[in-house]
Parts: sequence; structure tokens; C-alpha cells
Amino acid sequence: MKFISQYKLILLVAIFFATFYNLSFFTNVISIYEPVGKNILYICSLAIVLVAFTVFLFTLLSSKYTTKPLLIITLMVSSFTAYFMDTYRVVIDDEMIRNSLQTNLAESSDLFSFQLVFYVLLLGILPSYFVYKIKLEYRPLKKELLLKVGTIIVALIFVILPIFSFSKFYTSFFREHKPLRYHVNPIYWIYSTGNYISKTMNSGPMVVKPIGLDAKIQKTEDEIDKKELIIMVVGEATRADRFSLNGYEKETNPLLKKEDVVNFSNFYSCGTSTAQSVPCMFSIYDRDTYDYKKGITTQNVLDVLINTKDVKVLWRDNNSSSKGVADRVDYEDYRTNKNNTICDDECRDEGMLIGLDNYIKKNKDKDILIVLHQMGNHGPAYYKRYPKDYEKFTPVCETNQLEQCTQEEVSNAYDNAVLYSDYFLSKTINFLKPYSKDYETAMVYMSDHGESLGENGLYLHGMPYFMAPDEQKHVASFMWFGEGDIKEDIDVDKLKSYSDKKFSQDNLFHTLLSFFEVETDVYEKEMDILNDAKKSH
Repeated sequence: MKFISQYKLILLVAIFFATFYNLSFFTNVISIYEPVGKNILYICSLAIVLVAFTVFLFTLLSSKYTTKPLLIITLMVSSFTAYFMDTYRVVIDDEMIRNSLQTNLAESSDLFSFQLVFYVLLLGILPSYFVYKIKLEYRPLKKELLLKVGTIIVALIFVILPIFSFSKFYTSFFREHKPLRYHVNPIYWIYSTGNYISKTMNSGPMVVKPIGLDAKIQKTEDEIDKKELIIMVVGEATRADRFSLNGYEKETNPLLKKEDVVNFSNFYSCGTSTAQSVPCMFSIYDRDTYDYKKGITTQNVLDVLINTKDVKVLWRDNNSSSKGVADRVDYEDYRTNKNNTICDDECRDEGMLIGLDNYIKKNKDKDILIVLHQMGNHGPAYYKRYPKDYEKFTPVCETNQLEQCTQEEVSNAYDNAVLYSDYFLSKTINFLKPYSKDYETAMVYMSDHGESLGENGLYLHGMPYFMAPDEQKHVASFMWFGEGDIKEDIDVDKLKSYSDKKFSQDNLFHTLLSFFEVETDVYEKEMDILNDAKKSH
């Protein structure tokens, strides 16, 4: 095979990237800039800029020892990102990377398909093998440096010249259509990886900042003997508009509608992925001020409850993990049949209720918060999320290749999973009812984020929040209050009167403290959903 320079190889790979890895990018560009007249020139100039910038980037990082490994790694990763961007229309930003790295093997297997293998083979393995086998020519150091500088200058010219030549178009492209650049492969995922590392890495040992050390529970003499027993269910990917409690035409909540629940129809998530929303919802920070580093280095509301010395907290997980929220409380994994006794194709959420009686009995002298983290509506294999007995809505999509199904089939599979959650949530309420004689009982349900089901070609979740559709942010949420003493403290009818008000996961921190009547400087009553419904208010 003839020797070629590393810069010629970089150019060939850059053209290959622009041609075969950016279907999602150019599809989105064409949806905004119809390819007629001058727009054809603009779109062609984007391809040139993309190739030139890729050449510029890889030439900067090129050397005798780095060029081939760098290109091979980028080709392999980009084949995966191209598949997910083309298939599910997702964006690979730093939060999507975090969510991917925190996903367990079982969840990852739901994403496997022969189409993924096809992408990786054609766009990853074969071009990587070509790069590996090709023979590169390296000139003396001085000539190599001159060639490198020359390549960088030429690449920059081909980046700058189209931008200045079509300045009006590029002003619109960069300012008015910022989300378009999030689809550029491999540039944006490389940037996102750097952003993820910057947000995640600590320069020294991690120190968790304590909060709410002054937390204490104040009860009257009449209340001392009556302990709190609250179950918080963290849902997974359940959008508000698929709850029949919120007016959805399909009956997805036949059991919950029989219960006296307070449904929050206008509830919004903190993020669009589990990795973002779950730690954020339990955090003292609101959505605008929360970030990953703050979350892992600051105690959350579960810690504040523990700080009272009067509350026991148990987290049971049938999802990927607590995302660090339950690191300092009792934690039990219910994703395997080692703990979960209700498993068929996968372990079911209702298995998390087994054995809770023993935990309550063991801690009968304490207030108790139990958090149950559902598998819920985790996609894309919605058909796996429910036992066959709950396949009420048909036909269903029975593959993780959602784009191969009709939107009706995808919706039916998703809605069947909601129907099974209705059963699980109703069962949780009925688990609590007998305890209402001896405890102040309540249940809080809140989904972590929503889900796109093919609307505008989007699937799953994880879009950057500012550009995410309502389907990924508007989530299902409700409360249930047991008969007895808790209703002497909270006017449920008053709560229902403002349950359509806009709330978000920012409210959870202060609302959980309110449930347990915790006094602390970190509590803000204006953020407490229950505050206006308290009878002592």
C-alpha cells in the first residue's frame, strides 16, 4: 500500500465523517433551511465548514503516535453516536454521557439491535481497520511541522471564508438555530465529553457539605405517639399526558381513580434524564442552580431527615441506582431475584413491597420514609416493562427499534407500562392503609422525567432542557393521604383546590421536610406544596 501523509488521512476521514455520520445534522438543517435557491449553497458551505473544522481539530492533535489511535477511537465512538442520533433523534450532550455511563448492563441490553451492529460494523470497525492498515509517511521534524502549520492555516481559511461569504446565513445559524450544532458528529460529542469531565472531576478528595444540622422534629404531646410512615415512589419516564387522571382518553389509571388522590396535573421535572432529575429533585438546589458537582458534594433532603435522629430512611431500587442520593441511608437493590421475589422476564416493581412490614416493625419507634425507585416506563423496550396480563392496549411495539413500529404501537406498549404502574401504585396505597390506624400515612408519587414517543421524530428522553419538548419535562405526580391523624394536619380538599398550579421537582425538598414536621433553617415554606393546606396555617 502506498504511503500517504497523516494530514491526507485526516482529510479523508473528515470527509467520511461529514458524509456518513451526520444524517441527523443535515436532516435537521434541511427541516429549517429548505434546499432551494441560495439555501443549497448555504447547506453545501456547512459541509465544507464541517470538513475543514474537523481537519483543523485533528491536525492540532496529530503526531506520529496519536493520529491513528485518535482517529480509530473517534470512528468507533461516532458510529455509536450516529446510530442513536439517527434512530432516536437524541442529542449527545454531557448529561446524556453521564446518563449512559450510569446505565447498567440490563438497561444497555434493551438498546441492542442488529441495526446498531450494522452501524458499528460499517461506520466503526471497517473504517478503523482501514486507518489501522494504511501506511503513513512521516517527514523530518522541520518539514512535518511546516506541513502541519500549513494544513491548520488552510483548514482555518476553509472555515472562515464560507462564514464571511454567507455571514447573514451564519448569523441566523449560530444565533437563532443554536440547537442545530448539537447534532454535529463527532464535534459535539467530543465537546460534550470535555464538558462532562470538567463538570465531574474533582481536583482533590470529595467532601460532602452537611446541611440542616439544626434539623429537629417538633410535635405536641398528642402527636408524640403517632409516627409518620411515608412512602415516596420515584417513577421512571412517565409523562403527565399519559395519565388518565390528567384527561388522557385511554383508561391508564383505573385503580388510582378509585383512590382519593391529589393529582398534580401541571408538574415539571428538573431534568430530562434520570442522572439529572433524581439527584436534583432531592437536592436543596433548584433546577437553575443545580449541577452534578453541587449535587454530589452537598447533603440532600434524606440526609436532613437523618440529621433529626428521629427518622429512618430506606431506599429500595428497581432501576439503575439512586444516582448518589441514597449513599448515606439504608439501600437495597431489587433489580435481581436475590432480593426481589417477583421476577419473570425482569424483576417487577411490586416486588419492592415484599418485606416492608418487617422493616416497619423493626423501626416502630421512629418516623419512617421509604423511597421506591421504579423501573416504570424505562424505554425503549416498553413491552418488557409489564407482565402480559397488563397488555390491554394493542397492537404493541415488541422491539427496541421504535422507528420500525407505528406510533400507535409504540404508544400502546408505553400505555400498558403506565397501566402496570397504576396497579403497583394502587398496591402501594393499599399496603399503607392498614397502617393508618397507628401511623400518619401518606404516599408521594413523582416521575423523574417524561418521554418522547415519536412526536416530531423524537424518541426516549435526555434532550437539553431548554430545547426538550414538553413530553420530556411534564411529568405525572400525585399524593395520597391515609385516613386518620394526618388529615387533622392537612386539609386535603384545600390541597386539591390548587393542585393544578404549576409545581416542579424543586418543591420536593421542602415538601418532604413538611411531611415530617421538620424545623430547620434550610426549609422554605413558600416552596412547600403542603404549606397552604396545613390546618394550623
